[in-house]
Amino acid sequence: MRLALAAAANAAAGGEVPVGAALVRGGQVIAVAANAPRRLHDPTAHAEMLAIREAARVLGRDRLEDCDLWVTLEPCAMCAGAIALARIARLYWGAGDPKGGAVEHGPRFFTQPTCHHRPELYSGIGEGEAGELLKGFFQARR
Repeated sequence: MRLALAAAANAAAGGEVPVGAALVRGGQVIAVAANAPRRLHDPTAHAEMLAIREAARVLGRDRLEDCDLWVTLEPCAMCAGAIALARIARLYWGAGDPKGGAVEHGPRFFTQPTCHHRPELYSGIGEGEAGELLKGFFQARR
């Protein structure tokens, strides 16, 4: 989670919403990414999506069933869908997202009967630090 939090801080410094992600396989870091929709002019450039894309490229496969994803904010529906399609084994996240999250909030993506893969879920890891990054980022813009 430390790597994801550092990526989130870097995103904030670049004017992006501070969300970071790290994808790990067998204790080895495969990919680290930060939110970049504004920088890349791509609404799908969420930290989770970028980390999944990079890990798939590095590993040379579309299924990441032996990988864990660490992310600073509860994933949205788009990212939850990508996590399921990638067959990620375990999902760890920091801050919950009552407004845009799709795991514990909103559509609760992984509980839907149409979801073909459900990772193990672990919430609240680094929640305080992740929440403070987000809170500070949005307070500075109001």
